[in-house]
Order: sequence, then C-alpha cells, then structure tokens
Amino acid sequence: MNSPQAQPEQSSPLARRLGLFDATMLVMGGTVGAGIFINPYVVAQQVHTPALILGAWVAGGVIALTGAFIWAELADRLPQVGGQYAYLREAYHPLVAFLYGWVLLLVIQTGGMAAVTVTFSRYFLELTGWPVPEWLVAILTLTLLTIANCLGVKSGSNVQSALMLLKILAIALLVIAGALLVHAPHLSFRPVADQPLSFGLLSSFGAAMVPVLFAYGGWQTACFVAGELKEPRRDLPRALILGVMGVALLYTSVNFICLRALGATGLAQTHTPASAVMRAAMGNRGAIMIALGIAISTLGFLSQSVLTAPRVYFAMADDGVFFRQLAWLHPRTRVPVVAITVQSLWTIVILLSGSFEHILNYVTSMDWIFFGLSASCLFVLRHRGLGTPRTRMPGHPITTALFCTACAAVVINTIYQFPKNTLIGLAILATGVPVYYIWRWISRA
Repeated sequence: MNSPQAQPEQSSPLARRLGLFDATMLVMGGTVGAGIFINPYVVAQQVHTPALILGAWVAGGVIALTGAFIWAELADRLPQVGGQYAYLREAYHPLVAFLYGWVLLLVIQTGGMAAVTVTFSRYFLELTGWPVPEWLVAILTLTLLTIANCLGVKSGSNVQSALMLLKILAIALLVIAGALLVHAPHLSFRPVADQPLSFGLLSSFGAAMVPVLFAYGGWQTACFVAGELKEPRRDLPRALILGVMGVALLYTSVNFICLRALGATGLAQTHTPASAVMRAAMGNRGAIMIALGIAISTLGFLSQSVLTAPRVYFAMADDGVFFRQLAWLHPRTRVPVVAITVQSLWTIVILLSGSFEHILNYVTSMDWIFFGLSASCLFVLRHRGLGTPRTRMPGHPITTALFCTACAAVVINTIYQFPKNTLIGLAILATGVPVYYIWRWISRA
C-alpha cells in the first residue's frame, strides 16, 4: 500500500479523467434524489410555521456545509480512491475501513439503489403507460447504467452530469412556475413560532431536522472517485463546497415555493407537494412535467451510485481484504468493471427479493455511525500531521466536534425510535469481523 504522503496523486492505477465540473455534479447528484420533491411535508408536520420550516432546511444546509469542509480537508490530506474507506483505514484500522465497505456493499448502497430503482420504474411506467412489469424496467435500467459506467469513468460521469443538469432544470421549472403562476401566495413569516420557546419546541425542531439531514446526505460519496480526478487535491475540496452550497440553494428554493403556494398547513397535509404546486401553476400538464422531473432525479441519483461506490470495493480488493477480482481494471478503460458489475447484480438480487424496504430500516444507524467516525478522522490525521493540506476546516476542533455530535444525535435517535432494526443492523455489521480476518489470512497465505 502506497504511503499517502508519497505523491498520492500519481499513485492511482485508475484513469484520471474527471475535472472540477464532473466532481461538482457527482457531489450534487449523490445528494439530490426524489426526496426533495416529496419530503418537505414531513418537516412541515413537525414544525408549523414558515420561519421554522425554512429554518430547518437552512440549518441542514449549514450542517452539510460543515461536513463538506471537513471532507474537503480529508480529501486534501488523503486524495485516495475509496474516500471514507481510505480515511478510516489510515486514521483508525483497516478493520474499521473494511466494515464500512462491507455494509456499504451488502446493504447500505445496494439497498438504497434497489429502492431508488423501483421508484424510477414506477414513475417511468406511470408516464409511458407501457404494459411491462416494474422489475423488468428496473433490471434494464440498472443494466444500461452499468454498461455506461463500464465503458469508462468519463462515459459514466457524462451520463451522471447530464442527468444532474436535467434535475436542476426540473427544480428551476418548479421554482419559476410556483413563483410566477401561483397567484394566491400563502407565505407569511409571522409568527416565527407557533408556541413559546420551550423544550417541546426544541424537540419538535430536532424531529424536523432528522428528515432534513437525511435529505442532505450523500454528497460525501463523490470522494470515492478521488483516484480518477485529474487534480484531486485542488478539485475535490472545491467540488464538495460548491456542490453542497448548490444543493442547499436548490432545497431552500423548493421549500420556499412550496410554502408560498400551499402555506405551512397545506404543505403539512400534502404528501406530494411538488405535484400540488405544479398542478396549481399549470394544471395536469404541470403534474406530468414534475413527474418526469422526479423520474429523471431518481435516475440521476442511481447513476451516481453506480459510478461512485464500486471504487470502495476496488480499494478493499486492492488492499487484499476482499475478492481480488474486484480490483481488476479493464486494460483500455481502466475502470473496475467487476466491482461495478457485482454491485449492480447484488442490487438486482435485493430488488427481486423485495427486501429493500426492510434493509433501509436496518442501515440508518450504521450509515451515520460511519459518517461520524469518518468526520472524527480529521482529529487523528491532524494530530499525526499527515499531509500538507491547502484546504482546512474553519473553526476546528469545535466545528468538527459539533458535526460529530450531530451525527451521534441521529444515531441515538434511531436507536431510540427503532431499537430492533438497529440491533439487526449491528448484527449485519458484526458479520464483517470474521470475514475480514478470513480474507487477511487468505491474502497472507
């Protein structure tokens, strides 16, 4: 394994063909899915005034931007393929990194991809009216995206960037239509809160922050492809910060328009707020257009997932703690085609089994445990003086500690709300411990 201080930008066997624009689109594409078109009502059910609702989304953006600055410094110190996997390996122990990759492949990434693929299939069939089963559309979609990414990292990135631009266009259409064509705005910022400042108000705001933080998650997966950026130390930190700021702007704009068109009470009662806004603005044609936007958004999120996560499995195999075939690169395209294919095949298995909804319940706590652990790597790497970063986390260690505390709060809330699911998730995580040592033994033998 190469030392991270020994010219890390020249050490990757992967093809370095991505630039700042590609990386920024990956950051945004890994965050913006179908949720922003649907989930604003969940926040409005917890806090009941426009000021608090928008405040939750702004606060979520601030927390996400804090995380982006942390990851920007981590990426500058360790611009290696695998992102979080590399940070955990260097800061703590290869076992910790392996466990992250293990649950990423087994449930976190593939379970999420299965759910998103089904969502896309449903919207696609609703829009086209084709008499074909959902599972067939889902498999064909995954197959096409897998082929696109096996043709080369630039090919996969171009598809992802095009879909992200279409997502931005769909959100812009929603915002513009809601601002110009809805003539009975309900937005008022008074009163700021519907109850006096109390523990109950803080508890409600905390509950509202949970879906907000989930909506902002995913930007960190762009770090997986650090080994394929032309200038990772320069472009990846910039992409993280620019991408998260762009997502925060999109999310706040959507919620502002939903509140303007529907009001806080109407938003809380509408499970499909984006469709309601577009229907009010443009009738049924607007509802069809936003359904198309949601389909494109889910497809773009899926495309980003197919592109980024296999780089973690590649790094694991390259370290000798996973199937060595996953480290094989196509001699012409220099992409890990086996890792990409294995992830898509396992996603199809989960999809056909119908177990993805249960899996998503199991993995929430694990995902945020590793999120917090990855952020805490900054304390370790700074203490060791590893790397000479040009990008540094403002306000460290206080700001980094606050971000880790936010991650811990999500984990604690998940354990409290879903203790059974958390135990199942931890059991899945624990199975990786003997698997790691078996692979280490095989590798040494």
